Amino acid sequence: MEEKQQGNSIEVEAGSLEEAIQKALEVLCVKRQEVSIKVLNEEKKGLFGMEGATPTKIKVTIKKT
Repeated sequence: MEEKQQGNSIEVEAGSLEEAIQKALEVLCVKRQEVSIKVLNEEKKGLFGMEGATPTKIKVTIKKT
């Protein structure tokens, strides 16, 4: 997994979308309803459907209140 934080947002790479979201929420210390999520790259399966050929990459930003 890879992560890059910039102020009130973070970019995270993980094996699945749910994994990436959970990691971002942990790092930002917020709940899911407090953020907006943008999928930058969806996971692509490898040969014979194996995981990890291309990880999911998302950008999570804390919503302004």
